[in-house]
Amino acid sequence: MDKIISLIAETQSMTAKMATTQSQFLMNLSHGLSSQRNLSADNRVSSSSCQITRKNRSWAFPVSLKVEKFQLQRGTRRRGSPCLVKNGIGDADGIIIVDHGSRRRESNLMLEEFVKMFKDKTGYPIVEPAHMELAEPSIKDAFSLCVQQGAKRVVVSPFFLFPGRHWHKDIPSLTADAAKEFSGISYLITAPLGLHNLLMDVVNDRIQHCLSHVEGDADECLVCAGTNKCKLYNSS
Repeated sequence: MDKIISLIAETQSMTAKMATTQSQFLMNLSHGLSSQRNLSADNRVSSSSCQITRKNRSWAFPVSLKVEKFQLQRGTRRRGSPCLVKNGIGDADGIIIVDHGSRRRESNLMLEEFVKMFKDKTGYPIVEPAHMELAEPSIKDAFSLCVQQGAKRVVVSPFFLFPGRHWHKDIPSLTADAAKEFSGISYLITAPLGLHNLLMDVVNDRIQHCLSHVEGDADECLVCAGTNKCKLYNSS
């Protein structure tokens, strides 16, 4: 009899603990949702340039710092927050990946190779490379190619690290000029690469590979191949 009473007491104690845990979980969840709503109210995302304005400050939206918390489920949208949509690319969308452009042919060819890799990995049907200056295809050329392939919306993605003058002024100006030749076509200029967690892996990978090459344990990477730049220098 004593064992039965003891078992009942333990069961009641466990039930009480579970109820407390569930209550705490619901309180935390409610607090989290409330915080997200407050952040969403304070942070206004512009659909024209994918910038975030935060009380008298306008700056590039640091994707890796916020998207993990506010990312929506695949295929969903939130009005006024295009940067938070995980994947909104459809068959009627064209993507332009634009870099600065170089007089060095090898650098320009590298962008074309990256665009091919990006298109193969994502499966997006319309992806075109463009150079802001110094080389072709231009943003205007790429914009026209997107429209010719059926794009009704063009997404211009600057292949730049940080939001300098080119992102603030030059690329928007060149894109607007390209869009003037077409009617019924919308376009979006996304944020540059910025502070993204994956870039840390890329930088670290480059460092490790170059050190391995200098030590004779690895060949030159595709970026340095043939340049003889990846070597150890000694100060005089």
